[in-house]
Amino acid sequence: MAKKNESAQGSRPIKIATIGGGSSYTPELVEGFIKRYDSCPVRELWLVDVPEGEEKLKIVGGLAQRMVEAAGLPMEVRLTLDRREALAGADFVTTQFRVGQLDARIKDERIALKHGLIGQETNGAAGMFKALRTIPVIFDIIRDMEELCPDAWLVNFTNPVGIVTEAVLRYTSWRRIIGLCNCPISMRFGIARWMDVDPGRVRMELSGLNHHFFVTDVYIDGRSRFEEVLERYCELPVEELGTMKNIMAIPWSKRLIRGLRAIPVSYLNYYFSTREELEQLEKDYQAHGVRAEVVKQVEAELFELYKDAELHVKPRQLEERGGAHYSDAACSVIDSIVNDRGDIQYVDVQNRGAVTSLPYESAVECACVITGDGPKPIAVGELSPAINGTIQMIKSFERMVAEAAVTGSKDVAVAALVANKLCDSDAVANEVFDELCEAHRDYLPQFYNEDGSPREALRRSQACALV
Repeated sequence: MAKKNESAQGSRPIKIATIGGGSSYTPELVEGFIKRYDSCPVRELWLVDVPEGEEKLKIVGGLAQRMVEAAGLPMEVRLTLDRREALAGADFVTTQFRVGQLDARIKDERIALKHGLIGQETNGAAGMFKALRTIPVIFDIIRDMEELCPDAWLVNFTNPVGIVTEAVLRYTSWRRIIGLCNCPISMRFGIARWMDVDPGRVRMELSGLNHHFFVTDVYIDGRSRFEEVLERYCELPVEELGTMKNIMAIPWSKRLIRGLRAIPVSYLNYYFSTREELEQLEKDYQAHGVRAEVVKQVEAELFELYKDAELHVKPRQLEERGGAHYSDAACSVIDSIVNDRGDIQYVDVQNRGAVTSLPYESAVECACVITGDGPKPIAVGELSPAINGTIQMIKSFERMVAEAAVTGSKDVAVAALVANKLCDSDAVANEVFDELCEAHRDYLPQFYNEDGSPREALRRSQACALV
């Protein structure tokens, strides 16, 4: 380990603040920084949480400290409930928090299913309410960053990443934000496996949005091999496609894939196989509860493992949590900015004309060249008619949810839900919105007056104060 310490001595020390440091994902992040210490020497890693998460912060923070000690690195892991202390002078701020913790997600999924809608934390009604709870907190973090670390990059892994990034880009002046998801990197690894090549030789063209994108070209050693990849994809059994652990793998027809001339991210199962996904979610609910309840049990087991004073590595069981390749996505983008690598990664950023079918200022998920100045989107051009319609639908949804989050307009929120294919009834949209709004009253101040009564007027002057 001495060699690692010596090789990093000449590099500028890096301070990172992780908001939501008590997350079960944190060991993934710590492992990623340990692996990259030679080129990206994180000297201070501050894990931040709220009082409700203090116990988890101590447990996972203890494991993080043991991991660093076992690696023999001069990385200081600090645990705190004081966000401002952690942000002061930070070079990067990573966010991985859940407002209301898993109990809030359980309510989202249960109430949506009760009304016959898919309950999933980044899609439809459940995704909307997670965004409504999250966006005001992200804005608070940005206010602190403007004061305490104005040159830092905000690297957000908090779902729904696309809506959060859209809100920041549209309603604040902060532009140093990168949204992250492990779906693109998982697909890249999958394509490499199908084509029997090293993942480093594979580059993808992405067209679309977070959890709603398509792979529209694949380059191996710099040469397009998309026709071969597409045919290979059509021939593979569903169990080899590598869908996310929280999504039922439903094989799409060869006609659909060939008609799209694109490979959809697995989350599009909710939109292309809505009936089947809803039926499966209802069966799962009857058998063992909603997905959030399963995750809660997995997390409880993980934290029991984390308590073991002899444990000093990321446990294998963390993969069951659904965060595979998180550290690759988060740590790689930080390492590439620090070292001005100019490599290609897949992130959520401001469009800036990369996808001509979408607004310049909106968030997109695409391949970017990662430089010392941040991500530079690689042009995709105009979306094909086969995928443009569904992408435009979700972008409208994202924009309206962001507007509702910052203005407190229930009207806009209901209109957003009706615009989403996962809700096919105005009446149901109103019912599910009202019930979810009441269930999360404590986390939705934008929809309520100070006395707790419903707020109907828009709050544009207050909500857009950051612009």
